[in-house]
Amino acid sequence: MLKVSNLTVNYGAIEAVRNVSFDVAEGQVVAIIGANGAGKSTTLDAIGGLHKPTSGKIEFDGKDITNLRADQVAKLRLAQVPEGREVLAPLSVEENLRMGAYIRNDHDEVEKDIQAMFKRFPILDSRRKQAAGLMSGGEQQMLVVARALMARPKLLMLDEPSMGLAPLIVNQIFDIITEISAEGVTLLLVEQNARKALQVADYAYVLEQGEVAYHAPAAELRDDPRVVAAYLGE
Repeated sequence: MLKVSNLTVNYGAIEAVRNVSFDVAEGQVVAIIGANGAGKSTTLDAIGGLHKPTSGKIEFDGKDITNLRADQVAKLRLAQVPEGREVLAPLSVEENLRMGAYIRNDHDEVEKDIQAMFKRFPILDSRRKQAAGLMSGGEQQMLVVARALMARPKLLMLDEPSMGLAPLIVNQIFDIITEISAEGVTLLLVEQNARKALQVADYAYVLEQGEVAYHAPAAELRDDPRVVAAYLGE
């Protein structure tokens, strides 16, 4: 479904990502793990059209999307949940959900999906008229995931979904990721919490200093001495 080939991304003179290549097959959960500053979020931003690659190629669902804008990428049903949550703070929870469906014109189905999101995330139902910016960090994370799902994505990219959240909320977020995967949504997950990421992923790539250092099925990486020493602890 997604094929990234020799992706290089610069910020001015700084080469943040260098010749990164990976694939995401339909129905898979693929994780990208690595230390802060390894180039994980930059990779997602390039795929999502938020940052133009310096070189390389990005193909989604058989289409070259390398140089598409973010709005053009979204219309192909590739949705991104950004790092830091990024709710539309002045808008209500329900208005945020409607914004997630802006590429759709099937009004009745949108209404059904909003109700489905309230059922999946009961806390959002109880806050539906509240300004999103007044919610807790965990509630906002649930909202941005629900907002992305309103686009009915073929591929959902999640950027650091556990960042800054309490352990109990982190567990809830990863339970939701598992549920979404079980429903057939393809997922690309960027996550510093390598232990959690490798528990839910089918396959994983380790980025170090902007390059793919190694990759393997997630179950193998959980036992890889390099990953254990660098990211999982004893």
